[in-house]
Amino acid sequence: MKVCTAKSAGFCFGVERAVNKVYEQAENGKKPIYTYGPIIHNEEVVKDLEARGVTVLESEEDLGKVREGTVIIRSHGVGKDIYRLIEKQGLCCVDATCPYVRKIHRIVEEESGRGRHIIIIGNARHPEVEGIMGYSSMPVTVIESTREAESFAAAEDCKFCIVSQTTFNYNKFQELVEIILKKGYDIVVLNTICNATEERQTEAREIAARSDAMIVIGGRHSSNTQKLFEICKKECNNTYYIQTLVDLDISQLQSTDYVGITAGASTPKKIIEEVHKGICQK
Repeated sequence: MKVCTAKSAGFCFGVERAVNKVYEQAENGKKPIYTYGPIIHNEEVVKDLEARGVTVLESEEDLGKVREGTVIIRSHGVGKDIYRLIEKQGLCCVDATCPYVRKIHRIVEEESGRGRHIIIIGNARHPEVEGIMGYSSMPVTVIESTREAESFAAAEDCKFCIVSQTTFNYNKFQELVEIILKKGYDIVVLNTICNATEERQTEAREIAARSDAMIVIGGRHSSNTQKLFEICKKECNNTYYIQTLVDLDISQLQSTDYVGITAGASTPKKIIEEVHKGICQK
């Protein structure tokens, strides 16, 4: 059996930067240490940080109860209101927002300031999208599906700016933008999907297309890992979504000649290596 692991699998720049900041604060920062939401969508990493004394704040209400210590903003970023609350509480703030996400914040702030209604291609429930929405001074519409794009309508004189969640499916983004552009509005389109996401999706698609089985590793709540699974499943019917080697039934791979492996941006290298090794030793 041949096993091929995607070169792009695992931590991206933004995630690695954010995780490193939390570990640094856990060692040397002002105690207690908090992250606003899980630092990444990977349960193994979050559990390890909790063991080192890092507490996850799940909501704005939780944050409002904190009276001392350090709050770390995760790579997904947050809206302006969260920064204001941290300052009001007199807390130390360590900002680990991914630079690519921060760029979207600036775009949304500037374009909405010019009177453009903001359209975000992404998942309205994702923390990154929620944070982006917090920078617009104009109405915001989030579109994730073909149905939502086709049903979108506004006054003829409305102006729009389209941006994307950084981890959205690139091909799907193009499809939804084309649908909206046909409506004839004054629209500025900015593809804000990060390069690492495009590369990861392209490589995963190529590996899955030539594999007898495809393994996608990542946290169950990871948006970019879910997108990878969808992409790989279209190319390889025998595609499996796991968090760690424990979740994989090795017996399912007994009659396969070629197994591909990829992983979401929140998956540590150690977990990817364990899966690779476990499959090779079967």
